[in-house]
Amino acid sequence: MRIEDIIKSNVTMDDAKKVVLNIMVTQNVLSEKFNEVLKPYDLSGEQYNVLRILRGQKGNPANMCVIQERMIAKNSNTTRLIDKLLLKNLVTREVCPENRRKIEVLITEKGLELLEELDPKVLENEKLFAANLNQKELVELNTLLEKYRNLK
Repeated sequence: MRIEDIIKSNVTMDDAKKVVLNIMVTQNVLSEKFNEVLKPYDLSGEQYNVLRILRGQKGNPANMCVIQERMIAKNSNTTRLIDKLLLKNLVTREVCPENRRKIEVLITEKGLELLEELDPKVLENEKLFAANLNQKELVELNTLLEKYRNLK
C-alpha cells in the first residue's frame, strides 16, 4: 500500500519525505508484530534485546556500558531494564570484584530457556516480513537502509 494511502494524504510529497514516512510506518508495523510475539512472555523489545546481548556473552558477564553500547535503542534506560529483568529472575547483577564501581550482569538459566523458547517465534516473525521479498531484494534493501542511515 502506498504511504499516501496509509496516512490518508492527497498532498504531493517529495521522495525524501516519502522515504522517511515509509520507514517510520514500517518501524511501527515491525514493532507491533514483534510486541505481539513478546506479550505472552511479559517482555518488552528492549528487555528482549538485553537478554540477547547477555546470551551473546556466552557465560561471561557484561557491564552496563557494554549492554548500552549494543542496544538497538540507544536511549534505553539500561538500569531500569536490568531491574525489571532481575525481578523476573532472568538476569543476575553483581558488583565487579576488581572494580567496585562496575556492575556486572549475567543471564540466568531461566533467561536462556526463555530465549530458547522465543527463538523460533522471533524467526517466524522475521520470515513473515521477508516473505514479500526475494533474496536479492533482501540484500538490496539491507544495503540501501545501511546507506540511508549513514549520515555524514
